[in-house]
Amino acid sequence: MSRHKYRHVNIASQGQNLYLGGRKFRLAAALSSALLLGGFLNLARAQQKDDLDVVQLRPNFYMIAGAGANIALETGPDGSVLIDAGSAESAERVIAAIKKITKYPVRYIIDTTSDADHVGGNGKVSKGAGQNVQAAGPEPLGGEVAKEMTNGYAATIMSTEQILFRMSAPTGKVAPFPNDSWPVETIFSARKALSLNGDAIEIFHMPSRTDGDSIVFFRHSDVVVAGDALDMTRFPRIDVERGGSIAGEIATLNKLVELTVVPLPFIFNGPSTYVVPGHGRVAEQIDVLNYRDMVVTIRDIIQDMIKSGKTLEQVKAAKPAEPWASQYGSERGSYSADQFVEAVYKSLKRVK
Repeated sequence: MSRHKYRHVNIASQGQNLYLGGRKFRLAAALSSALLLGGFLNLARAQQKDDLDVVQLRPNFYMIAGAGANIALETGPDGSVLIDAGSAESAERVIAAIKKITKYPVRYIIDTTSDADHVGGNGKVSKGAGQNVQAAGPEPLGGEVAKEMTNGYAATIMSTEQILFRMSAPTGKVAPFPNDSWPVETIFSARKALSLNGDAIEIFHMPSRTDGDSIVFFRHSDVVVAGDALDMTRFPRIDVERGGSIAGEIATLNKLVELTVVPLPFIFNGPSTYVVPGHGRVAEQIDVLNYRDMVVTIRDIIQDMIKSGKTLEQVKAAKPAEPWASQYGSERGSYSADQFVEAVYKSLKRVK
């Protein structure tokens, strides 16, 4: 028995029924699944505790929260795919959680950004979860074939080229991450596709917070992993110095809206597309729309103020993000409304 504790939540919304933790609740049909998720799943709290939250979104698709950034796991007989690996400090707990969920090895770790809370666990998780291949037995992976396919029982780490550059360092320089955490397969195009467990997986290079960020779409599972382009706990942390921009952030949010679908009310009672954000609770299209509209509104206000000749300090004093500050930013938080306003201002000025 593992000494770690895991809260396991199962979500499967079908019409008027919500399945949560194995119990079925009868709810009014008019109540949207977005509100249900918001009411029953406030996963931001998980990141303030020692325990991990394991949330089952589909029969073979999970979100692991509380390990730094949110982690997505798709699993099956072809092996598992992990989107981000969490922080270095949480790596052992992530490995234990993965082995509790599935007997199949992690074949790929796909990094959505180069922040430590997303990639710090790459090295340990790629080895620890990759070694789980031995538990899978001879079908379908095992022996020397499995060893070759998983890079010596270690998962293949994949990312955009920009993420590799930021995690490594030129010869003679000290890299910010150990080399066993570096991506070994890099993406040079705007889109890369692969298939595992009968699920087509599309990786879109979408510069947003930085110039190396990606989002990952699992077609059959109907889940999009958004990375920090969507953060349900704070404003998007645009890093202008690392190539991030407000234009890229909005383009990424528009792409997320494009990839998500919702059933027609009172006609089709199937599930909506789930969106796994970088932090916070599971989202759906309405959440992405609201977040996108918030970002666009603040962008437009700041853009108008720049056109009228306002300085950064004048823009900050006007508090254009104030209506959303209580939800997405505060002076005591890790990313304040003022910091977001400054990032938007610098991004717009740089474009000009």
